[in-house]
Amino acid sequence: MEPLMIALLAGLVGLLLGAFGVLAFRLSERQRRQVEVAEPTIREGAAEVLAVVGRAYVIVDVIDGVVRASPGAYAYGLVRGHTVVHKELLELTARVRRDGVIEERQLELPRGPFGQGSIIVQVRVAPIGDDYILLLADDRTEITRTEAMRNDFVANVSHELKTPVGALSLLAEAVEGAADDEQAVRRFALRMQKEATRLGALVQDIIELSRLQGADVVQTGTAVDLNPVVAEAVDRNRLTADSKDIQIIVGGKVEEKVYGDPDLLMTALRNLIENAIRYAPEHSKVGVGLRFREGLATISVTDQGPGITAEEQDRIFERFYRVDAARSRQTGGTGLGLSIVKHIISQHGGEVSVWSQPGQGSTFTVRLPEMDQTEEETEAGGGPAEPTKKGSNGAREQGVSA
Repeated sequence: MEPLMIALLAGLVGLLLGAFGVLAFRLSERQRRQVEVAEPTIREGAAEVLAVVGRAYVIVDVIDGVVRASPGAYAYGLVRGHTVVHKELLELTARVRRDGVIEERQLELPRGPFGQGSIIVQVRVAPIGDDYILLLADDRTEITRTEAMRNDFVANVSHELKTPVGALSLLAEAVEGAADDEQAVRRFALRMQKEATRLGALVQDIIELSRLQGADVVQTGTAVDLNPVVAEAVDRNRLTADSKDIQIIVGGKVEEKVYGDPDLLMTALRNLIENAIRYAPEHSKVGVGLRFREGLATISVTDQGPGITAEEQDRIFERFYRVDAARSRQTGGTGLGLSIVKHIISQHGGEVSVWSQPGQGSTFTVRLPEMDQTEEETEAGGGPAEPTKKGSNGAREQGVSA
């Protein structure tokens, strides 16, 4: 009887402890809900006002949690999930929270998690009440890069013009000092003529590049037959090629037309052929091949020159860049030819690429989209049309190489 009483008492004690535990848990849950912080919110209408501002924005709370962010903030990579990504932005919010003073900075931030590519943003950080910090971000990447390119271009032009102008000045002094020496005067005069020719070519390329900036191929373009364009570009280089005993071989034909400006396209191809002749050795060949494949008209220019290293191939289309600066100046190169080519082909919706290996020559390839049938009909009616790419049944003509 006594063991049974002990068991009953033990069971009763266990039941009481269980009931007490359940009551304690429910009381704890009730207290937790009472002290739980409410979901952060912003004032009514604030989001609409921020949308009108036209900038990407982020609103963070006292612990830098993202309360609200615009789609632009996610697109710029400033926010991921509910977290501000960049420590530079968090440092700004901490400073504004501490001092209560509006901060404004221009920051260059990595675009993605792997650090490839960057974005330049103008950021304005301001407190909103006691609990929130607002970040306004404006993408300045393209503007900043354009300004940098313009400054570089002006600096490069100044440097490039200074060389022939300085040479002409020195040669003029030399002629004056050797007035009684007929042979010296002739020698200096020939050098002055060479520098003047180089200066004229440089000025002409700068004018050409400036003219291209304002060209609108979409509005002024027409149907272009590439065959006579290539023929004229080759003809413009015959004299230079003959002076080095270089044979220009043209092969292939493109029946399909492209949409664009024939004069600009001729200028681009003339520059490519001229570049090939400049770097090709004497008594060699330059090949110009035409073909059509998969909706693209392709023109290839091949030389038997010294070739270009892989490292330099990424830079040869930059303005004033020369693979061999000393040789380029000696042969009359301005460093703008390939830059002009790339600009013109890009305006026509095409691309230009290069294949080269040291000691094996180079091949520059231009690809242009075929003019769509609707474009031809619109062009025939007198109105410009937007150029589009069109498919094809495959290769029609094969080009040749040197």
